Amino acid sequence: MRFDPRFQPNDLGLVSLDTIAYGGDYNPEQWPREIWEEDITLMHQAGVNLVSVGIWSWAKLEPCEGEFDFEWLDQLLDLLHEGGIRVDLATPTAAPPAWFYKKYPQARVVHRDGTVMTNGSRGMAAPSSPDYLRACANITRALAERYSNHPALAMWHVHNEYGAPVSDSYDEASRDAWRIWLRERYDTLDGLNEAWGTSFWGQTYYEWDEIPTPAVSATVTNPAMRLDYTRFSSDAVLRCFIQERDIIKEYSTAPVTTNFMALNCPSMDLWAWAQEVDVVSNDYYLEAADPRNQIKLSLDADLTRSIARGKPWILLEHSTSGVNWQDRNVAKKPLEMARNSLATLARGADGIMFFQWRAARFGAEKFHSAMLPHAGTDSRIFREVCDLGARLAELSEQGVTGTTVPADVAILWDWESLWAQGLEWRPSIDANARERILEFYTQLWEDKVTIDFAHPEQDLSRYKLVLAPASYLLTDAASENLKSYVAAGGVLAVSYFSGIVNENDTVRHGGLSVAVDEVLGLRIEEFLPLREHETVSISTTGALGEGQYTGTVWADDIVLNGAEPVATYVDGPKPDGAAITRNEFGQGSAWYISSRVMGGDLRNFVGALYEDAGVTARRDLPADFEVVERVSESGQRFTFLINHTVEQVDYTPRRSPSLIGDESAPSSSITVPAAEVVVVQE
Repeated sequence: MRFDPRFQPNDLGLVSLDTIAYGGDYNPEQWPREIWEEDITLMHQAGVNLVSVGIWSWAKLEPCEGEFDFEWLDQLLDLLHEGGIRVDLATPTAAPPAWFYKKYPQARVVHRDGTVMTNGSRGMAAPSSPDYLRACANITRALAERYSNHPALAMWHVHNEYGAPVSDSYDEASRDAWRIWLRERYDTLDGLNEAWGTSFWGQTYYEWDEIPTPAVSATVTNPAMRLDYTRFSSDAVLRCFIQERDIIKEYSTAPVTTNFMALNCPSMDLWAWAQEVDVVSNDYYLEAADPRNQIKLSLDADLTRSIARGKPWILLEHSTSGVNWQDRNVAKKPLEMARNSLATLARGADGIMFFQWRAARFGAEKFHSAMLPHAGTDSRIFREVCDLGARLAELSEQGVTGTTVPADVAILWDWESLWAQGLEWRPSIDANARERILEFYTQLWEDKVTIDFAHPEQDLSRYKLVLAPASYLLTDAASENLKSYVAAGGVLAVSYFSGIVNENDTVRHGGLSVAVDEVLGLRIEEFLPLREHETVSISTTGALGEGQYTGTVWADDIVLNGAEPVATYVDGPKPDGAAITRNEFGQGSAWYISSRVMGGDLRNFVGALYEDAGVTARRDLPADFEVVERVSESGQRFTFLINHTVEQVDYTPRRSPSLIGDESAPSSSITVPAAEVVVVQE
């Protein structure tokens, strides 16, 4: 399944609610019936209006093949409806029952090293298994037939976190499906052999049934084969979703979604997946080990909004406090949960949901935080949950839902390029694509510059500045798209090891960076990766000002072909060689930076890009203070001021504001207390 640059998401309302969706996963099968009524009372107290139900209930709904027990779910949905709480009803196909694995052992997932996975945990069976697909279809049809007209139903939730923990399998059914996929992609073996470069190491195939899965082999497996198998695996899992979605659509008009993991499930091509859901939904959990983990939270939210093509989306899972599966599950500090939630809302979410409603007493996630923690209602967490519910209801009344997030800058993001660059035997293990994206994103985040993520083939014309921190793989269409963007007046900045291969992980005829040579006004004659801990000094001039940067990881032997050098290497493998360049191309300009720069050096470089592109930054405010806007079609603006610091911050708005919840707001300056969030309506 390919990214379609013409795709536009539909305009289905978010789960038929007129307010911000608020709630979480609800697993009442873990609790006696008397707890259910207590839960509904407490949900009202907390402001909950939506719960996800049935995600892990396959064994309870279908205790043996073809025999269903819906009595408990009937009672639950009726109780929730009577309580005024809507339901995001799941298909439970992320956890096949024990009877399934006993009857169909051939459906077990096989890892790349040949290990056969057993049950006793979560995770789907082999995605291409006909037995698994048939069983999924049966339980999905039974649910859709029974509940499509239930008044509590707001949305369908297919499966759970596709790709985690199962994204690929090397079983026999997957091997057979892989060969069919290859026939559809390449039509002929000649086409496949050419695309994969099988003349290298004598790998030419003369029959389709000679082609193996790229399981573990004696040394590095053909990288083009590995890349295609990742594509195949994403498509195979997507077909599982589409099967269930299409069955539901036979019976129901309610929106259908599944919960992505945009940043933390790298095996699914979510540009393609987003074209198949009615509403984009996402799960995100903080990395407790990262003291500034709010930056990745924002990155994940911006990425999810971009996958949704700017439409509002739903955060279907995050945590009220610590999780249970990291090495050190740090609890969130007071007010941190609200900051996390409102930062996600600021970046386009119209739903704020948690895992889970009531903390489990047993099982693998018994130490995972919840809206109703083990400590009960007389706890800080539950009080903060209630406070957040009230605040979200107030923001809903003011009209935040349905508004969108404007951005003047885009960062290129392509899962296929990330897959390809992550394979073995690249020039340097230190050339990490996600590291470069995160560093550029962090600088823009600190500068209060909101960004979209963009596929390299999509229309970029509305952006003043486009950054390509890690675009190792660029298709011909992407190459032409970037040239057209710059020629029409855009500003493009490309970092090292970009434009190197085509979609088959093949270096193009004519050089190492043919895809970007023309627009950059140069060519790369040779990569000059650095040793571990080695640095190079870079002398800057011109648009960057007189100064010196420190580079690590990478350098290039650059041959200029019209570009102006604005920085040169002082030492290292190419003394006096160009290190950073700027090229005027058509009505725009394209920059190239050939080494890994950090901190103040990256800040200076990005500042020059802002000036070139006419982007406005707010460097007068503390780095850990967020400013994000949501805007309605009529021009009403909601500015979210999120203070991650331990000091109050005074913010001067561009327009006359009013604070939501405070009619006496000052017009010239707004004080945001430490660790708190203020929303300004303009």
